[in-house]
Amino acid sequence: MPTIEVNGLGIGYDRAGDGAGLVLVHGAASDARMWEPQLAGLADELTVVAWDEPGAGRSSDLPSNGFGLAGVADTLAGLIESLELAPAHVGGLSWGGVVALELYRRRPELVGSLILCGSYAGWKGSLPAAEIEARLVALSSQLEAPGEFEAKLPGLFAPDPSPEVVAEMERVMADARPETMRSNSATIAAADLREVLPGIAVPTLLIWGKQDLRSPPESVARQFHEAIPDSRLVLIADAGHVSNLERPELFNRTVRDFCRAHPLSS
Repeated sequence: MPTIEVNGLGIGYDRAGDGAGLVLVHGAASDARMWEPQLAGLADELTVVAWDEPGAGRSSDLPSNGFGLAGVADTLAGLIESLELAPAHVGGLSWGGVVALELYRRRPELVGSLILCGSYAGWKGSLPAAEIEARLVALSSQLEAPGEFEAKLPGLFAPDPSPEVVAEMERVMADARPETMRSNSATIAAADLREVLPGIAVPTLLIWGKQDLRSPPESVARQFHEAIPDSRLVLIADAGHVSNLERPELFNRTVRDFCRAHPLSS
């Protein structure tokens, strides 16, 4: 469980395997543990790195002022450079996909391909205003309640999910830091990266769970697929927002085939 200093912040990450770099960016209220099936399942062919973003897991707290999406993306860029993984396959789920898009916008030379899973072009860029407001109100109520924050988001899983998967995700989400959730929710709510999508010039894999209620495939996945020139959309049955956990074998096979089809050049 190594850590590295990036831009003055301690960043924790997990690393497994050897080969082309696959950098995985977790969603909100989560950390690198959400990528355990990918670290275990893809390390025979790729160098798989899953970080704890600033304010999560083993990493330092978020800086107090003005960090925002740009700060998270710049820190991710520093990690990729420090580990000498560029250009890398960069994958992000949900909020992590927003970070990956911002990384591409700011430092495209570090990104050999994109793997976006149940993501958004920011909430402002992908969701109706009423839905954004409802999410912010619900989160605020949770954060203001006494006791520890529990990030049990509605629509996270497909119907009748595996109890083991639910328990593992709840264990990870129970460690979310309220101050990070406040910052990230405000950031993603205001983010609008729609203008980035048509300018993406690297191969892009879009993976969505068919039962994803957080980032509905019929609207958001379609938005991405229509806007990104060289994109492939894969819908995973019997999966919701965290398809990498609900259907890890199919998810990993899809990622493996994509990375094989798009080898990276140093």
